Amino acid sequence: MGALLGASRVIDAVNGWVGRTVSWLVLAAILVSAGNAILRKAFSLSSNAWLELQWYLFSAVFLLAAGYTLLKGEHVKVDILYGRCSRRTQLRIEIFGTLFFLLPFCVISILLSWPVVVDKIVSGETSGDAGGLIRWPVWALIPAGFALLALQGLSELVKRIAILSGRMPDIVQTHGHEADPL
Repeated sequence: MGALLGASRVIDAVNGWVGRTVSWLVLAAILVSAGNAILRKAFSLSSNAWLELQWYLFSAVFLLAAGYTLLKGEHVKVDILYGRCSRRTQLRIEIFGTLFFLLPFCVISILLSWPVVVDKIVSGETSGDAGGLIRWPVWALIPAGFALLALQGLSELVKRIAILSGRMPDIVQTHGHEADPL
């Protein structure tokens, strides 16, 4: 279990770094959007590449930060029955959900998107719009984002099992909320 917890800490650190790094892409998207709007309104200049870049930046933030969001415990949870359960039952529900929903969904998403990414790279596909961008980088975000999410799911799985087995303190039970491990 010690080695798994060590791997969990590495995954947490990687997703923490990725999440903090891609958060800057929100600012980049805002600046690109504002610059594009100013150029379009003030000088009647516009570019499909700038519009597509905004979409690419948003996609990068959304997909690459999914693992970071799971690390921070910020994914939406349906709290109809979950909140009424004991903490041990909540941990078991999280383990079940990770094993039977999150991880299979991530694996299927990676397996289905990877051939499309390879096809986009091989074909050198570009946007159908004049002046648009190449497409494979944004397509590559899909398997990358789901891989980071799956890794974080594995990390959370290890931590939940460690808590249930008494090898790790339950930060939620101690502090009443998920604490920032970084």
